[in-house]
Amino acid sequence: MTVQAHAAAFLDLLRADDRLTVLDGEVPDEVRPPYVLVYITVDDSDGQSPDWGDGLDGDSGVVTARAYCHSVGGSADAARIVAGYVREDLLDREPPVEGRTQGKIRKDFSSPPVKDESTGVVVMDQIDVYRLRTNPA
Repeated sequence: MTVQAHAAAFLDLLRADDRLTVLDGEVPDEVRPPYVLVYITVDDSDGQSPDWGDGLDGDSGVVTARAYCHSVGGSADAARIVAGYVREDLLDREPPVEGRTQGKIRKDFSSPPVKDESTGVVVMDQIDVYRLRTNPA
């Protein structure tokens, strides 16, 4: 299991969409909305239920990756439009992760657009969290 392979599963799907500007973890000063800012976590379990693996050693083979997608626009409507593109690109997709079997990408959480003035530029930010679980092939 590699963290980067799981991150690429999400990022490659989003970057293939010409309608989106996809940012991985940071927003350069020159970038203006609309865009999607993505933070990715990769855990060795689903965090909800034990997985005792296939062997006697009890090692879990389950990996859960989550993409925290901040859909950012100059208005609530613009943020929702970006979020809609992200949903089209990720939900129910089965991206390949080398050496792993996976299910479909699912959505764990969604928030309404919220005003963010932290950068000095007023934007609306809608956060959606997508999840991908994989197992050893």
